[in-house]
Amino acid sequence: MSVIAIILGGGQGRRLFPLTLYRSKPAVPIGGRYRLVDIPISNSLHSGVKQIFVLTQFNSASLNNHIHNTYKFDYFSRAAVTLLAAEQTLSSTRWFQGTADAVRCHLSHYHLKPDDDVFVLSGDHLYRMDYQDVLQHHHEKRADVTLSTILVSEQETHEFGVLKMEADGRIPNFREKPATKEERQGFEADGEGRYYASMGVYLFKAAVLIELLKGSEADFGKELIPRAIRECKSYGYSFGGYWRDIGTIRNFYNANLELTGPYPKFRFHSPKGNIFTHPRFLPPSQILDSHIDNSLISEGSVIRHAKVENSVIGLRSVVSKKATIKRSVMMGNDYFEFESPDPNEIPLGIGEGTTIENAIIDKNARIGQDVKIKNVKGIEQEDGPNYYIREGVVIIPKDVAIPDKTVI
Repeated sequence: MSVIAIILGGGQGRRLFPLTLYRSKPAVPIGGRYRLVDIPISNSLHSGVKQIFVLTQFNSASLNNHIHNTYKFDYFSRAAVTLLAAEQTLSSTRWFQGTADAVRCHLSHYHLKPDDDVFVLSGDHLYRMDYQDVLQHHHEKRADVTLSTILVSEQETHEFGVLKMEADGRIPNFREKPATKEERQGFEADGEGRYYASMGVYLFKAAVLIELLKGSEADFGKELIPRAIRECKSYGYSFGGYWRDIGTIRNFYNANLELTGPYPKFRFHSPKGNIFTHPRFLPPSQILDSHIDNSLISEGSVIRHAKVENSVIGLRSVVSKKATIKRSVMMGNDYFEFESPDPNEIPLGIGEGTTIENAIIDKNARIGQDVKIKNVKGIEQEDGPNYYIREGVVIIPKDVAIPDKTVI
């Protein structure tokens, strides 16, 4: 008997656009130096799950490079992280129709035995979890399917699949994203208005998963999981730790800012269950006469006579004199430009005298001098010539140049 993990790369990632304009959702950077896919892979490896498959379909080049450069194992470790993209075969020439269909299309690659256990994990969540605890619970209950759950408020239920869970953990009912009081009736977990919600960590007996995938269901949350609860012995596992869905721009922005401050809810610094990522061998950051408060500064950065507050500063970032960055996520750069800058081009990084607040700056952005990015009008959604606003957050896409004195 063995345990494998299948990580769902998701579709086009429309809710994370424009961060998914050139990359798949699991490849989106988080916390200054990591990628979203590093979270479930690291959790799997720390939990002793060493056969890991990552499924993706759209914009897979960046994710492919990251996995190839990061997860290299010696011949004797018996661990492997395998990227599986949508492929045309003699039996199928179509793209994935959903998350369940993606797992179905690659079934032959997993080499499953009936008594194996299979984790199916989302690739866009931030949490630290020992999957061995879920596995033990799964075996103790002799479950066919185990769903990891968190408690959410009534106001949040429209964003989740909500479960009814008996005292012994058995799940008799499931409802995907209930929006009305009538749809939520009978699902309340306690007297405090909280509900059990699926956190996108599923554990199946291999034989059960194979049988379920013989159907035509395209998606796990909307179709396959409700069917599994109707037909199989399904249990819930209550998780009490930190967990965040990174599926939307606002959630991505908030999750990054939660990493800052003296007592963050999730700590990448934790020695227990550290998160793996690509080792880049960058020099230490250089900070000259600057004010830095409640922020994460990634390696290779240069900050000169600037102010950074409540922000995440990514790899190789450059912040020039008199620049101010507040409550923002700066993803940094893929390369240094100090040796031979183009005099006719706006320099890489944040220009002198520029102010950035409540924004996400994607990689390799060139922000000119005296630029103001603040969304002072409080616009919720807008597509500009070189920026986007989603849920009130200004996003500067990858490789974009913003001229001097621009106001957004």
